[in-house]
Amino acid sequence: MGTLLFACWSRAAKFLLRPAASFCPVRSSSSSAAESTVRFRDKVVDLSSYLPNVIRNFSIIAHVDHGKSTLADRLLELTGTIKRGHGQPQYLDKLQVERERGITVKAQTATMFFNYDQAVTPQTAESFDGFTSPFLCKSYLLNLIDTPGHVDFNYEVSRSLAACQGVLLVVDAAQGVQAQTVANFYLAFEADLTIIPVINKIDQIGADPERVKAQLNALFDLDPQDALLTSAKTGEGLSQVLPAIIERIPPPRGGIDSPLRMLLLDSYYDEYRGVICHVAVVDGRLQKGDKIASASSGKSYEVTDVGIMHPELTPTGMLLTGQVGYIVTGMRSTNEARVGVTFHHSQIAVEPLPGFKPAKHMVFAGVYPADGSEFEVLCHAIDRLTCNDASVSVSKESSTALGMGFRCGFLGLLHMDVFHQRLEQEYGAQIIATSPTVPYILEYADGSKVTVHNPAALSSNSGQQLVSCSEPVVLAMIITPSEYVGGVMTLCSERRGQLVEHTFVDSQRAMLKYRLPLREIVVDFYDELKSITSGYASFDYDEAGYQIADLVKLDIMLNGQPIDALATIVHQTKAQHVGREIVNKLKKSIERQMFEVTIQAAVGSRVIARETLSAMRKNVLAKCYGGDVTRKRKLLEKQKEGKRRMKRVGSVDIPQEAFHQILRSK
Repeated sequence: MGTLLFACWSRAAKFLLRPAASFCPVRSSSSSAAESTVRFRDKVVDLSSYLPNVIRNFSIIAHVDHGKSTLADRLLELTGTIKRGHGQPQYLDKLQVERERGITVKAQTATMFFNYDQAVTPQTAESFDGFTSPFLCKSYLLNLIDTPGHVDFNYEVSRSLAACQGVLLVVDAAQGVQAQTVANFYLAFEADLTIIPVINKIDQIGADPERVKAQLNALFDLDPQDALLTSAKTGEGLSQVLPAIIERIPPPRGGIDSPLRMLLLDSYYDEYRGVICHVAVVDGRLQKGDKIASASSGKSYEVTDVGIMHPELTPTGMLLTGQVGYIVTGMRSTNEARVGVTFHHSQIAVEPLPGFKPAKHMVFAGVYPADGSEFEVLCHAIDRLTCNDASVSVSKESSTALGMGFRCGFLGLLHMDVFHQRLEQEYGAQIIATSPTVPYILEYADGSKVTVHNPAALSSNSGQQLVSCSEPVVLAMIITPSEYVGGVMTLCSERRGQLVEHTFVDSQRAMLKYRLPLREIVVDFYDELKSITSGYASFDYDEAGYQIADLVKLDIMLNGQPIDALATIVHQTKAQHVGREIVNKLKKSIERQMFEVTIQAAVGSRVIARETLSAMRKNVLAKCYGGDVTRKRKLLEKQKEGKRRMKRVGSVDIPQEAFHQILRSK
């Protein structure tokens, strides 16, 4: 009997200590709706055995280019989720725009399985059902979310943190703490998440981990002893990351026997399967074939497929409390899959989950089809893309110069550029985008207030008396090497900034906080900052309300007719400079006509800049080889009268390329 028990224990030990690389997804042959097992290479994993105590949900957050995606690749390889050397680098950066720009734009999720030989302590003994051996090899389910690092995609980060209980805060060992590092730390801190500092790229020549530890302690009060030293490129120090995640990050809270509550984290549209939703199960369990309903709309759906991302869509037949995965319900309208919605079993009332704060749009721009007949195509493309990017607001508008289009709200200029690029690459839409503007609040004498997103909608000669005009301001944080502080302060002063705080991160770098008008930073401020600081400065900002300013509407006119697509709102002190710049660019972009074209920039009825495009002139005197001068004068007067008449009835056609050139450089 003892020999039999020993043989069984040896066989079980071999099974439990099998390396994590054996967990590679191959679908089980069974197709039962209640099936909860998935075959991973030579082992069948039963997801129903992964209760909340063996689940860890975490995100990787960091400043741009600090090695988030490379670290995610290494974790996927260490757990056997992907093979080392197979597939593309930055595996979770799946969009073409992410590959071209080298940045993460969309948060991506991957489920990993990891066998961990963990020492049993009094604190952890309760979760092991009384198992008293000093060590226990236990299989854990880890849900990894790789997040963007740019300030414009903070909304993606905040939504990702809602499904997590902890984060890896990655900091470059050479660059140290940057502006977005600070912003992401406070996002995680406010969400009450466990924060594990990871100092990455320690293999670089300029790496100084001790200096970075001191920064983390001074700025965030993080214990230097808790920091993990790694190099995602070489693999150094990575063996301590997964154990730290398991030991430090708490398991998800929730009742497996409670009624089902799921939070919709993200969604995208598939032409064949409809809307595919990424969800986090907070309470209860979900199985294929279940009837679920939306807590906001009340609409009911049948779950036709459910599974995990391992790292691609892998059907499992069920999801349990604490697990993150996907569901397919046959949704065809993208309006039904808005992030933050709570799903529950039909006919069972539940308390909806808090959801997410609405996105705060900082920049607005018009989006029009390059060919007016393609409006429906553009409408379809925007509808599909906003399903995957919930932070964009869309409303229809029309322009006399560009026809029917959309007024879109974005979180920042990079967000706007990425959205336009995705429209063109993923949906083949050819678009014209107007210059970015910010929302203004106008207050009139009768006490009414109007928020203006489109300058063209603001009348220059309104019958109402305007009392004040307010513009949005931001609290900007700039971290820069100390030798560039003077240049940065000059740049901020030129942009009408007010210094709020000036401190030193360490002996080599300073942190400046400025109150800046949003209008001054949405176009080229970041490029100027990088140029002044030789690329070493980092920049982050947060909204700080509105302030009253001396603002005017700048109209651009051709032959006295305003072009609504080029209208903008500027500060009084910069109106002439901006107007002259646009007028000069427009003169170079428009082709010469058979009549004279007058290009003007005006504030109200006052013209502040003007250029004249001379007419193409036929030599009507070519046939006159002699004769009296009165004959020549008669021909010239006749030509002048014809051009005058042509100017009255003619119109100037502005080519689409001219709009692209002017609006891109404004």
